[in-house]
Amino acid sequence: MFDKLAEIEKRYIELEQLLNDPDIYRDPQHAAKLSKEQKELTPLIETWRKYRKAEETYHEALSMLEGTLEPEFRELVTEELNSSKEEMDSLREEIKLLLLPADKDDDKNVIVEIRAGAGGEEAALFAASLYRMYTMYSDTRRWKTEVMNINETELGGIKEISFLIEGAGAYSRLKFESGVHRVQRVPDTESSGRIHTSTVTVAVRPEVEEVEVEINPADLQIDTFRSGGAGGQHVNKTESAIRITHLPTGIVVECQDERSQHKNRERALKILRSKLYEKQMEEQNAKIAAERRSQVGTGDRSERIRTYNFPQGRVTDHRINLSLYKIEAIMNGELDELIDALITADRAEKLKASSWQ
Repeated sequence: MFDKLAEIEKRYIELEQLLNDPDIYRDPQHAAKLSKEQKELTPLIETWRKYRKAEETYHEALSMLEGTLEPEFRELVTEELNSSKEEMDSLREEIKLLLLPADKDDDKNVIVEIRAGAGGEEAALFAASLYRMYTMYSDTRRWKTEVMNINETELGGIKEISFLIEGAGAYSRLKFESGVHRVQRVPDTESSGRIHTSTVTVAVRPEVEEVEVEINPADLQIDTFRSGGAGGQHVNKTESAIRITHLPTGIVVECQDERSQHKNRERALKILRSKLYEKQMEEQNAKIAAERRSQVGTGDRSERIRTYNFPQGRVTDHRINLSLYKIEAIMNGELDELIDALITADRAEKLKASSWQ
């Protein structure tokens, strides 16, 4: 581990020297790339330097204790020895985490797709509640949300919605939300007070650039149709809605939220790119996947990940066996405690599997 850190520090110093040279900024793209690399390495290098300083203090104290010291001074030096040892242990664990390979998609925006599953209208109403929960969470982090496609019910539920979340680290925070979300509650329409169980599927995909996923126009079948709202109402009378079928994979994407056919086409292609990227990642992971599946981050949309039990006021994440009795706060977008616990569990798993142990 320490040999690797010495190599990384050498590269960091090299980057500092390159970025101090005014000539480097003649090529803004290259300069931005180097600056990004330096920024990514900074937390690791700063922690590594703190570790070395603590290690130096530890060895100095150890050396002093080998000599003859006054009792009071020996006590002070012993305290310093213990303190620096504790700091070294803590920093070593921090370094191990910082050395874990970062997910290259963590800084990306996300496209979230929510679909009502089993449970009819009650599932659609809960899908609308989850959409509200994610938009409220986005507001707390000052992320921007934009609906790309929505299919609503007459009672205010959502059969299906795709929306974009733009903001720093959006994918890193939301990637563990993919899966089946189960709700247990008494629907407003239930006169006997019986608890119903319904499900909603959430898929979180990183937004990808055109250069990351190449789409051959010959592989696309593009159909136009009239946009229809809840209850058969027409959003408009022109054929502005778009349906794109990717013939090699059979993936179908619809977009009808905008009045402009061009805008709907643009949004549909954005969703299609994210789905094709996800498919590529799944295929790559399947090849590597003799390595054990992550308990937290499988991203399998058929996996039941969380239960929202309204009568008990409880939200349980089944992957990490965490139950929080604050369902109202969570439904109002207070997701950080859940998300932080999932990230911590994921890091612990990766650390266990890494060579730094």
